[in-house]
Amino acid sequence: MLRPLDPTIAVAPQISPDDVPALAAAGYVAIVNNRPDDEEPGQPAGDAIRIAAEAAGLAYTAIPITHAGFSRPQVDAMRAALAAANGPVLAYCRSGTRSCNLWALARAAQGDDADALTAKAAEAGYDLRGLRPALDAVAHAG
Repeated sequence: MLRPLDPTIAVAPQISPDDVPALAAAGYVAIVNNRPDDEEPGQPAGDAIRIAAEAAGLAYTAIPITHAGFSRPQVDAMRAALAAANGPVLAYCRSGTRSCNLWALARAAQGDDADALTAKAAEAGYDLRGLRPALDAVAHAG
């Protein structure tokens, strides 16, 4: 189930290689994988998604987020992936939450308003209130 955050990005739970052609047909130009391999038995490997993305002409970036949380290099990598995309991006993880959080941190680092980011996430069904201190911190760090 895709959850658009704004016209440039949607987040989703785990996708499969079979989902990639439909994503390309829907106009997505890039996939960002925020899920580490082997997080759960039976999940598709990131390389399988990468191969399907490349076959469909989509860019693919892996920025795995573990339960250890978010780091500045991950935020910067997400900023770069979003900036490099020339069209809509789909980011996924187990449930879409880490992808939404990383998107919000990347956008805050670019100067987007934390209240607006929180509202966009809420419209998609994600609660960023617990992330607010990190959003404010990354916004001040630039």
